[in-house]
Amino acid sequence: TVIRAAILIQNWYRFTMARLEMRRRYSLSIFQSIEYADEQDQLQLSNFFTFMLDHCTHPDSVSHIFTSPSVSQVVDEGLCLTEFERKIDVPDSYYGPRLSFPLTIEDANALLHAFRNEQLLHARYVLQLLCETRKVLKEMPNITHLSTSYSKEITVCGDLHGNLDDLLLIFYKNGLPSEQNCYVFNGDFVDRGKNSMEILIILFAFLLIYPNDLHLNRGNHEDYMMNLRYGFTKEVSKKYKDHGKQILCLLRDVFSWLPLATIIDSKVLILHGGISDTTDLDFLNALERNKVRDHIHVGVILFSLKNLAVQMLRSSFRYLQILDILWSDPRSQNGCIPNKRRGGGCYFGPDVTAKLFERYNLKMLIRSHEFKPEGYEISHDGKVITIFSASNYYEEGSNRGAYIKLNPELIPRFVQYRVSKYTRRQNLQERVGTIESSALKSLREKIYAHRPELTSAFAQYDLNGTGKISVNDWAAAMESVLQLELPWRMLRSQLAQMNADGEVDFMSCFYDLKIGQPIKEVQPALVETLCRYRKDLEIIFNVIDKDHSGLISLEEFSQTWRLFTSHLGIDVYDESLDKLVLSIDYNKDGHIDFNEFLEAFHVVQRLEKKAN
Repeated sequence: TVIRAAILIQNWYRFTMARLEMRRRYSLSIFQSIEYADEQDQLQLSNFFTFMLDHCTHPDSVSHIFTSPSVSQVVDEGLCLTEFERKIDVPDSYYGPRLSFPLTIEDANALLHAFRNEQLLHARYVLQLLCETRKVLKEMPNITHLSTSYSKEITVCGDLHGNLDDLLLIFYKNGLPSEQNCYVFNGDFVDRGKNSMEILIILFAFLLIYPNDLHLNRGNHEDYMMNLRYGFTKEVSKKYKDHGKQILCLLRDVFSWLPLATIIDSKVLILHGGISDTTDLDFLNALERNKVRDHIHVGVILFSLKNLAVQMLRSSFRYLQILDILWSDPRSQNGCIPNKRRGGGCYFGPDVTAKLFERYNLKMLIRSHEFKPEGYEISHDGKVITIFSASNYYEEGSNRGAYIKLNPELIPRFVQYRVSKYTRRQNLQERVGTIESSALKSLREKIYAHRPELTSAFAQYDLNGTGKISVNDWAAAMESVLQLELPWRMLRSQLAQMNADGEVDFMSCFYDLKIGQPIKEVQPALVETLCRYRKDLEIIFNVIDKDHSGLISLEEFSQTWRLFTSHLGIDVYDESLDKLVLSIDYNKDGHIDFNEFLEAFHVVQRLEKKAN
């Protein structure tokens, strides 16, 4: 009896743990699929800006996307420190760090202390720091070569994405950068998290103090357009209201000077995304990297044509090689194919890795760019390592972060961690529940944003107009519209109701969702369009709003809307939009707060979904 009871308990435990793991995995799949779909939307948005340049009556309002201002337009480069000191006053009421250049380790420690206590560095010092960082980066090659003979170990960190707590924890566990403690940070320092600016300030400060011992590679998020969508531009504008425009301009230039890759002991290649079957390290090392910044978006536009003539485009437009190293992902199958899921870069197989290693006599590729539940992943028979250093990336408790320690024998040692604020107080079931709830919320918002297309897809299976279809047909319709490659049959119970005959009430997908604020002036079709393209419109309007005031003219708003709907082939009532825009021009000065306007068109859930 005791043995039988023990077996029953053991089976129950295994079943419970298996279900929890299944829920955790599909929740992470939801997060990642939506993330990649969003990136694809972001890259395709570049197409619209070229369309806008061709059709806009005021093309200068968007031309700065492709031709960013030089640093000399912001400040005399040779007089950076003194000019900012002369023009920007630091009041006595400011209690944060006061930097003097050249920086010392005491300055870096003061910054760490201030940021732990949620203090801001004054704009004068930020601008001076960026100018000095630019000078150092300009002297660096495209591909940095390091040797373990000068340091017992080299630490490689992946994406941080504005998570300051992760950086502070890495320094606590692994020590601060120094001549005896070399670091490589492999891009994506910014966006998504709330402390991207603080991370950059810390990394740039240590770069100035130890330029031979702290190294930075560029990621795909060190990019003007990505920053508009994923939060960094908004963070800078909010924290530095008076000097945000200058800071963003300098940052755009600093990002263009970040090195593209690092090679350790001529054997280990470190770059942010990956490689392709045409990756040429000699070419990458020779190009003028700062001039590539305004061609990355051109490369993105060309990506949409890859299916027609991939090799022709790659040979004709060498800048696509930059796109490849910033955006690509490894896969288990041989070959090199366009990365349609992200919308840029490629998927590269073990044979592509082997070919590059043979050509350049390499042993290992360390890349980042991809969320990994354990903080790292090994692929291609141990030749490719993905390292991801942002813990709790999607949700509190969703993943660990990790970094790599490389010794002179180039044997990688992985250090994992998780910044724990709340998860220690939760058991495993509660943690998985939190992750699952957040993932399903994001998915439901995506579903509602595609309500017209989904309704049409469901109707094609509902030949008798009953409002009910089979689970298989429901899953097929969901995938055909959303293209997220998710296990829809498994997710059905969380998303839609089913009757006693096993048929899905497909309109129940939308029962518990609504637009954030009811707006009487707008017809339903227009509401759904604004809801779906809210993020894209926010970026477009932010681009037009060059002074970051949050205001644009009614004329610019209306013209942009018409161009956008024309570009996408959307048929909506302009008269309805015009009435709405006029109604929110409260003081009748011909300008509107577009962020406030778009905030009205977000999806909220009325109540928790009840599964059947």
